[in-house]
Parts: sequence; structure tokens; C-alpha cells
Amino acid sequence: MLPYAAYLRVYEPLAAFTPPERVSWAAYAEAADRPRRASALRAEHGEAVRRILGVPPAPAPAQESPNAYLRRVEDVLYVCPWQSRLRSWLAFSRFRGATPERLMERFVPTSVAEQTADDFDRFKRRGDSASLRTHIRTSTWHVPTSWFVPFDGNERWLVLDGRESPGGTTTTRNLIYVTSMAHARRRSARALQIVRRHVGAAAVTSEVEDLARWLEEFHPHSLVELDYGGIVHLMDDEKLQDDQSVAELGAALTGLETGEEELAFAMYRRVILRWRSIQLLESAN
Repeated sequence: MLPYAAYLRVYEPLAAFTPPERVSWAAYAEAADRPRRASALRAEHGEAVRRILGVPPAPAPAQESPNAYLRRVEDVLYVCPWQSRLRSWLAFSRFRGATPERLMERFVPTSVAEQTADDFDRFKRRGDSASLRTHIRTSTWHVPTSWFVPFDGNERWLVLDGRESPGGTTTTRNLIYVTSMAHARRRSARALQIVRRHVGAAAVTSEVEDLARWLEEFHPHSLVELDYGGIVHLMDDEKLQDDQSVAELGAALTGLETGEEELAFAMYRRVILRWRSIQLLESAN
């Protein structure tokens, strides 16, 4: 079973990378033994499990992952690097900051935790702000409301059994949205303008602002993908078919913009209650 996590990914065109990286990713795309889309999540999860079950556990891999998620649109190759080492460092830093020191030892020996933090500090000193940019964001047990903003309901791709996806890859049971960076940025900017004017809640505004800033860090011709990942295992087929969170949030924003406040509240409430019920499963016994 995959972890109950959803993913927001940015795929940049090959032209966005440095010349050496272009050569490397082009060769990677032609490699026969690279993880394919249908098995990539399992491969990525398997690597993480083996590290954590090691003695002692390894919070981050020793080297950066050479793997990536790929998409082809016509003749253009789009690349979303896994960045397993960087994402592990960032996740471990958040985990360490949120966990009392007396409990950390139960998860990771102090010496290993300190070595991991030192390795990350050295990496940050050697790089620049761009070196900390991740192409993948992860959310466990739910999909953050702000993640629906960049997409349109018509970009929804639901798979209840294995078949070919629009990107030309075989997928397992999943729910995916894919859009262009231009659409994602425009929708995020509109949503930010609406919530600033009509909502004013600092938390909501901050989430949309953070998403909009993150999208601005990538090539303007990139693709943006929302992948429900392992979250689909918390939802039966009927719930997945009924899940129109992107369209409902879009209707809520339009309602605010046009003064239809009752419609806006009803649509937003549907999204919030749906995902609150799923997120509560984290603490169910």
C-alpha cells in the first residue's frame, strides 16, 4: 500500500535545464530500466522505506536521486526530478523542529540526526536559493485546498483501473489534473485577488500566496500536475467519481467575485467538509 499522500508536481521542459542536465535527462528518458510512471511511486516509496528500516536509519539518501517523472507532449520532453535527498532533508528538518527532543531519539539516533542536519547545512552553504527549490510538494492524508486553485474541472483525469493517461503512460487507480504553467499562474493570481478582496483570512491568503510564489520559480512553459497518489485508497470508487473539488472551489471563487455569496459558501463548504472527513482518518483507530 502506498502512503496516504498527494503530490503537486511541476514538469519543466528540457530547455529549462543546463546543457549537461539536458543531455543527462534526454538519455534517462531513453533508458529501458528507469522507473515507469505506473511503478514510480512504489519505487520512490520503497527506497524511503529501506532507508528508514536500516540500522541505523537514514533520514536522507547519501546521494541525490537520478530519477524523475517524465511527460511528453508532442515532441517536447518535460522533466520533474524526484530530488529525493533534498525533499528528505526538508521533511526531516520540519519533523525535527516539530518533535520534542526527548522523543527524537526514539525515531532517529541523536548522532544520525545531527549528521543529517550538518549535511544539509553544508549543502545550503554551497548552493543558492534555487538549490532549495523542489519540483514536488507532498501532503499526507488530504489535498490542501490551495492545490485545487491552479486547475480547471475539465482537466480532471480519473482512472479506476489501469489504462493509458493523456501523458501516454499507463497508470493505476488514480485521480490526476494537469495544466499548463500559464493557466496555473493566471488562476492562482485571480484566486489571490479574490480572497484578498472578499475573504481576508490570513491563513487562506497565505496559502494561496505561497503557492503562487512557488509556481513563479519555474519555466513559464512548464506543466503543473495534481496527483491524488495514495489518497485514492481512502476513497471508494463512488467518492472518487463524486469528487469535483477543483470545479467546486472554482465555483466558490466565481461566486465571491460576482456577489453570489450563498453559492460561494455552499461550494466552499462542500470542499472543506469532504477533505476534513478524509483527514480525520489519520487519527481513526
